[in-house]
Amino acid sequence: MTTLSSLSKTKRQENVRTVGRQFQSIVITISITAFLFGGIVWRLAYLQLEQGEINQAKAEDNRIRLVPKPPVRANIFDRKGKVLATTRLSHSAYVWPKAQKQGNWSQIKQILAQILNLPPEEIQQKVEQAGFNYPSLIPIARSLTPTQITAIEEYRPQLKWVEVDIDRVRYYPNGKTAAHVLGYTGEINQEELNAKKKDGYRLGDVIGKMGVEESFESKLRGAWGGLKLEVDGSGKVLRFLGEKPPKSGKDITLTIDLEVQKAAETALGKQKGAIIALDPNNGAVIAIASYPSFDPNIFSTRITPEIWQQLQSQGNPFLNMALRGFPPASTFKVVTDTAGMESGKFPPQTVLGTYAGINIGGTYFREWNHAGFGSMGYVGALSWSSNTFHAQIGRGVGGEALIKWARNYGYGQKTGIELQGETAGLIADDAWKRLNFNDWGWTVGDTVNMSIGQGFTLATPVQVAVMFSAIANGGYRVQPHLLETDNQTKQAQRINLNLKPSTISTLRNGLRAVVTSGTGTRLNVPEIPSAAGKSGTAEAPPGESHAWFGAYAPFDQPEIVVVAFAEHSGGGGGSVAGPMVRQVMEVYFKRKVANK
Repeated sequence: MTTLSSLSKTKRQENVRTVGRQFQSIVITISITAFLFGGIVWRLAYLQLEQGEINQAKAEDNRIRLVPKPPVRANIFDRKGKVLATTRLSHSAYVWPKAQKQGNWSQIKQILAQILNLPPEEIQQKVEQAGFNYPSLIPIARSLTPTQITAIEEYRPQLKWVEVDIDRVRYYPNGKTAAHVLGYTGEINQEELNAKKKDGYRLGDVIGKMGVEESFESKLRGAWGGLKLEVDGSGKVLRFLGEKPPKSGKDITLTIDLEVQKAAETALGKQKGAIIALDPNNGAVIAIASYPSFDPNIFSTRITPEIWQQLQSQGNPFLNMALRGFPPASTFKVVTDTAGMESGKFPPQTVLGTYAGINIGGTYFREWNHAGFGSMGYVGALSWSSNTFHAQIGRGVGGEALIKWARNYGYGQKTGIELQGETAGLIADDAWKRLNFNDWGWTVGDTVNMSIGQGFTLATPVQVAVMFSAIANGGYRVQPHLLETDNQTKQAQRINLNLKPSTISTLRNGLRAVVTSGTGTRLNVPEIPSAAGKSGTAEAPPGESHAWFGAYAPFDQPEIVVVAFAEHSGGGGGSVAGPMVRQVMEVYFKRKVANK
């Protein structure tokens, strides 16, 4: 039975357990609130103090847009101040990077592809390459037509992430003229961007891809600028925040004479080959023509597979034939005669018999007329380009002497002209032959072949022009150059070959006789001053022969050297390449008289 005292005791115990319970919930609530409030305060402090700059930058990214302004690429002029390359205004289509995150991105891409005649995959590749956080507009297409611009505006509600802006594209007012000298420009690719990013290049940049556009990229390019705009959530511009003006590139003047350049290309016509004209006194390049060629303006728009196929159907129009090596044929006899006279073994007054052919080292070397020319000296042998005369000189001085003087004239090494893709040609020696012919060493037959410009020897038209320049200017090897420089720099580029005066005189007289009475009489015309030169016809199996002719004028005070090369022309140097040289010289001297 429960007593009254036990009930009282139980009641007291219950009262003890419930004391303060009405305050416990309040304490817990306050504690939780304080904890949560502390967390919020800590988070705010962290965001403000620790992450303030980062979050501010993110906010800026959401409301600020950078509209890049590319620099104006500098102009390129010829030596007379005529424009060779400039820029023209055009319109380009751009996409904001965040467009790819929009729900209608697929629709944007399809509409753009249809308007711009681009594969959707190409558009996708460009925006993916830039990335979602790329700070600037992404160029999608350049040189838009009025129809394309109108179409983009008609689809403006669907294309609010697309911009059309005025752009500047490269323009070559003379079309194909001097294409291999000027080169062309194009949008930077990923490999080029990786290499040039450290220099401030960015996605969508246009850079020089060939010729002086590539060689003088740092001068021509300039520096980017841009506009800083504040926009709202819909992309509407709220206010203008600032501008960094783009910095234009520096104009450059080339040594090229536009009218002589046109004459060289006209003379070459559709004959595969090259023509180069130099000032023999300082190496200034007056003209370089190469065929097949191309119009660099086509690269101001997108190159479609159809356009590319059409270009390639011409052969290789981007190959500068003036920088490629070919057998120099009888033009090399200048080197052979130099070696003969400078060695002392065959002084200037040397007279040798010439024959229908000559057996050397078990190989029969034929005279080109199959009869010989009787006894003659250097002047006559150059005039008639005797093979058997020069074979005897070559055999007498030996391969080492020929190789030495070939290299002194600049063969077997790059000339240093400011164009990419120049080859060194080839002046072979014993080590080269052993390496390439299973340790088979140099023979007297190799020497004789070299003496007449055949065998392993390869020379570029530019190198041949440098050789003729050395004879014309009195014995100095010049470095061909395209950029106008001051006279002091030009003189520093001359290397004295230390030729004997008698050697220079004999060579000059021989080259003059080529024009007056030998294989180059097609240059003996009143339209040009007295000229001196040398023809060459190179065997080129299995095709037809190559034709060469190099000349300088006036004979007494030379101011221009012209070398013409015709690949597989099938004719002789005097009959095929000689008239090309004359055409160029006629224009050069006609202009000179007109400008007096």
